[in-house]
Amino acid sequence: MAQRRRSKGPGPSQGELLAAEEDFAPTQSASQVQRSLERLSPAQVDQKVSELVQYLLVKDQKKIPIKRADILKNVIKDYRGVYSEIIKRAGRTLQQVFGLQLVEIDPKHHIYILVSNLPRLEVENLKQDDCTAKLGLLTVILSFLFMKGNAAKESAVWEMLRRLRVDPGVRHEVFGDVKKLVTEEFVRQKYLEYNRIPHTDPPEFEFQWGARAVKETSKMQILRFVAKIQNKDPRAWSTQYTEAAAEEAAVGGLFQDVNTPGDTGGASQGARRRTW
Repeated sequence: MAQRRRSKGPGPSQGELLAAEEDFAPTQSASQVQRSLERLSPAQVDQKVSELVQYLLVKDQKKIPIKRADILKNVIKDYRGVYSEIIKRAGRTLQQVFGLQLVEIDPKHHIYILVSNLPRLEVENLKQDDCTAKLGLLTVILSFLFMKGNAAKESAVWEMLRRLRVDPGVRHEVFGDVKKLVTEEFVRQKYLEYNRIPHTDPPEFEFQWGARAVKETSKMQILRFVAKIQNKDPRAWSTQYTEAAAEEAAVGGLFQDVNTPGDTGGASQGARRRTW
């Protein structure tokens, strides 16, 4: 009798709460979520999104499938009324900043994994435990530089990162000292160049692709990454697409010259197919 009253009362057991959360999360209506959001401050929601992003990155480092029940229990907790909004914002951050997509691999048991959308980069000098996160940040910066004409002022790069909630003046929970990571670590590893702009007073600096980035990825790969993030066709950026295609054609021509000197076009077509 008492047990039945407890199940209907305001204080459910942990098992009952988890079961309720499991059923609750996917059935939230837009109006329910909006009402719950109105009871929270933007800072509270942003903090919970950051916690979820960090939690998912840690799980991904260990390649452990992520259960929705664990997300609700360990991260969402009392914020389950805005679960769908938090998971949506966290997914957007993972995609925009880290190049990762949250994918449900088991709809019945609600199990997720993170899948990388990043272009190929070796990042051999990055520690394995934070490789994914730093690779995502590096790819975002390389993408920004390419889309801006292959160079951008330092101030423009910082402003772009701030819009993605990565402030170079504030220690980041995943990246640590962002400014040091970008201007020292990435530069030392030759992924970026960081040079003073001539005749500027006070001194201004700009970023460009470094020699290692040029060797390990291509402009077409980066353009496809940007297009996937924005859900567009790469040809939507005609200037960048022309430049990236010209680079690919040059690489394909080199492949043809080295491997099939007697071919009049077949090898170039084959090389292009392999690249695409």
